[in-house]
Amino acid sequence: DEEEDYMSDLFIKQDVRPGLPMVRRMREAIQKEEKQKEANEKNRQKSIKEEEKERRDLVLKSALGSENKGFALLQKMGYRSGQALGKSGEGIVEPIPLHIKTGRSGLGHEELKKRKAEEKLENYRQKLHMKKQANEQAADQFRTRFKNKQEERKMEGDLRKSQRACQQLDMQKGINAPKEIWYWLEPEEEDKKDEEDKEDECTNSDLSVTEKLHSLTAYLREEHFYCIWCGTTYEDSEDLSSNCPGDSAADHD
Repeated sequence: DEEEDYMSDLFIKQDVRPGLPMVRRMREAIQKEEKQKEANEKNRQKSIKEEEKERRDLVLKSALGSENKGFALLQKMGYRSGQALGKSGEGIVEPIPLHIKTGRSGLGHEELKKRKAEEKLENYRQKLHMKKQANEQAADQFRTRFKNKQEERKMEGDLRKSQRACQQLDMQKGINAPKEIWYWLEPEEEDKKDEEDKEDECTNSDLSVTEKLHSLTAYLREEHFYCIWCGTTYEDSEDLSSNCPGDSAADHD
C-alpha cells in the first residue's frame, strides 16, 4: 500500500480537536456493543415456556371464527359478532377472561402467599408503631426525670439558703443551738454551698427535702418574721401578712 500524503486535503479537513478521537472511539464501542446484544437476542433460542406463552397470547388475542363449534352454534341462534348475549342484549360482550396457571403450586397457593405477605407487612407496621410509641414514652420519661431533678436541685438550694438565713437570724437573736439539728448548715457545708451535685448531709433524715423546706420556712416566718423568697425580715406577723406576696415558693415565683 502506498503511504498516504499527510499534507493532502483528506488529513487537513479532519477534526483534530483534543479529546474528539477518544469520544468517537467510545461512541463506536457502545454502538458495537448494542448491535452485538441485539444480534444475541435474535439468535437466542426461546425456551419452551416462552414459546407456549407466545402461542397462548396470540390465540387469546384473536377473535373466535366460524370454525369454532361454539361460535357456530351461537351464529345459528342469531348471534352476531360484537353483540351482547341474552334475548334483550343485557349480557356480556367479551368472553370471560382466562386465568392461566403456569406454575406447579397447588390451587390457592398464590392467595396464601399473598395473605402471608400482607400479614408480614402488617406485623412490620405494628412493630414500627410500637417502637415509635416506646421511643416517645422514653423521651417523656426522660423529660419528666430531668424536670424533677431540676426541681429537686432548686429545693435543695432553697433549703440551704433557708438554713443559712436561720443560723444567722438565730445567732443575732442570741439562740446558740438550732431548734432542729438540720435547721442550721453543718460547718463543712459552708465552703461547699455552691456545689449543686453534692448531696446535703443534713437532709439524710426521715423528712424529705420538701418537708424540711416547709418546716424551716414556717419557723423563719413565725420566729423571725422572715420570708426566704422575699429575702426580707418584717417587723411583726401583721407586717408579714400584709406585705409578703405569699406564703409558699409557688406564690413567689
